[in-house]
Amino acid sequence: MVKVVFVCLGNICRSPMAEGLFRKEVANAGLTDEIEIDSAATGTWNLGKPPHRGTREVLKKHGINYEAMRARKVTDADFEQADYIIGMDQNNIADLNALNKNKDVTLRSLMSFVSGKEEEEIPDPYYTGDFDETERMVTEGVKALLAFITKK
Repeated sequence: MVKVVFVCLGNICRSPMAEGLFRKEVANAGLTDEIEIDSAATGTWNLGKPPHRGTREVLKKHGINYEAMRARKVTDADFEQADYIIGMDQNNIADLNALNKNKDVTLRSLMSFVSGKEEEEIPDPYYTGDFDETERMVTEGVKALLAFITKK
């Protein structure tokens, strides 16, 4: 079983969007029993909250159920149990590196899996308001991540 945890600042926009869209890609590939998926935050102010309305709209459009999704903070257990912890931008990566006590986990940004776009960051739609751009980038990233995982 491969475990993937997507992480952003508050776990209400980008990381639950990535969790949901990746779940759909994994299901479409018939790998639901082989890949475990979750999401978390580096911050604490949204704990227990559902995804942002904009993220819920994106997930609903794709037929993805978000009812059980609630914001939570990344934990030591995530670093110990996950094979991949995926941040949405370099601030997330810096925060995750500071928290990481398990050097064996693969800690990378989502766009680092997309050829030619490795340095791009997924903008936070909480601040930009552009959930369409975030959806486009997250979709591209999760497809590339799945291809990377299944290639190993």
